[in-house]
Amino acid sequence: MSNWTEMSAVQPVVSKMLINSLKRDRISHAYIFQGARGTGKAELSRLYAKSIFCKNRTGAEPCNDCKDCRRIDSGNHPDLHWIIPDGASIKNEQILKLQKEFSYTGMESERKVYVMENADKMTANASNRLLKFLEEPGAYTTAILLTENSQALLQTIQSRCQILALQPLQEGQFAELLNSEGISQSSARLLSQLTNNYEEAMEISGQEWFAKARKLVVQLVEVLETRPNEALLFVHSQWMPVMKDREMQQLALHLLLLWFKDIIYLYADRPDSVIYIQEKDRLENSLRHWTRQRATDCLQSIMEAKRQLDQNVHPALVMEKLTLQMQR
Repeated sequence: MSNWTEMSAVQPVVSKMLINSLKRDRISHAYIFQGARGTGKAELSRLYAKSIFCKNRTGAEPCNDCKDCRRIDSGNHPDLHWIIPDGASIKNEQILKLQKEFSYTGMESERKVYVMENADKMTANASNRLLKFLEEPGAYTTAILLTENSQALLQTIQSRCQILALQPLQEGQFAELLNSEGISQSSARLLSQLTNNYEEAMEISGQEWFAKARKLVVQLVEVLETRPNEALLFVHSQWMPVMKDREMQQLALHLLLLWFKDIIYLYADRPDSVIYIQEKDRLENSLRHWTRQRATDCLQSIMEAKRQLDQNVHPALVMEKLTLQMQR
């Protein structure tokens, strides 16, 4: 998300507050961006930093073309410091290094911004050192702490920051966001059902196995409908070789689950809720084979298979059992 129009579409309340702070030149010295994984905390931080540094911005909107904007996009702006956990935690030495960096005059301007990912993972010593840093902020210093749980931060740190809560993205909004990033509408709708995390969705969309998994779901259903006696052979020869780990197997089962949910949607006369929008003709044909009750039974069987995978039951056994249940 490179502009406030896009950001406002997914985080309207927080965007409005930050836009107003930019227009009124009332940038706080410290923020906490709190939100679940995938709500856009890092993207929001990057956009806000652009607006702070961009010398050609219009209102709150950065130009996205000047030297400052391009450097922020590439991660090379000398006055924007990005801190991530060193291993499992953010350590005291990282905060000490940050303080040292901020004792120098800004390379490009008087402004300095630092963003800390997973701020709740600071060690006790790092938290105390950061607190001292926050107590004596520089005139043009802005801290942005990112966390899924602000309550895990010291109360004294919370009290010195403006806390902004990011809302989880709704499925429709998330699908539209992915579509705007160049992902096809059909893939975007599927991905929005698999994850609510932007980075994860983009990663999955670029993986070859995802495209194969979608085809395998359609093929497995077709085999179950037309050649049920060959279903076990299909699972072992086609399905299992592609689903090489439990994460892939879980996602593939979720894709299969969505197919039967679509059948239920069609029975309920809710065509707008269908996820496999490119396969509507096939879904219509599936209605001739799967009664509403059988489709519901398949949904329950797939959910049970997903639970068994979580319990470390052997994947091949899980799929064999599921296939036999769906053959009935």
